[in-house]
Amino acid sequence: MKQDIHPQYYPNAKVKCACGNEWVTGSTLPEINTGICAKCHPFYTGTEKILDTRGRVEKFKKRLERSAEKVKKSK
Repeated sequence: MKQDIHPQYYPNAKVKCACGNEWVTGSTLPEINTGICAKCHPFYTGTEKILDTRGRVEKFKKRLERSAEKVKKSK
C-alpha cells in the first residue's frame, strides 16, 4: 500500500442507532450515528404497514372478491 493516501481505519468503530441499539464494526469513522437499523426497521421487525391514502388497496381487494365470486358462479 502507498503511504499517506488511505484514510485511517478504526477496527472498533461504534455504530449507534436512533432506537438505542449499538454495535461495533470496522470503519473509516470512529463513531457512526444512523437513523434506522435491523432492530427497528419495519421489514425486519414484521410491523410493516401499507400506507394507502386513496383507498386503492381496498378497491383492489373488492375487485378481487368480485372476480372470485364470478369464477365460483361459472363453475
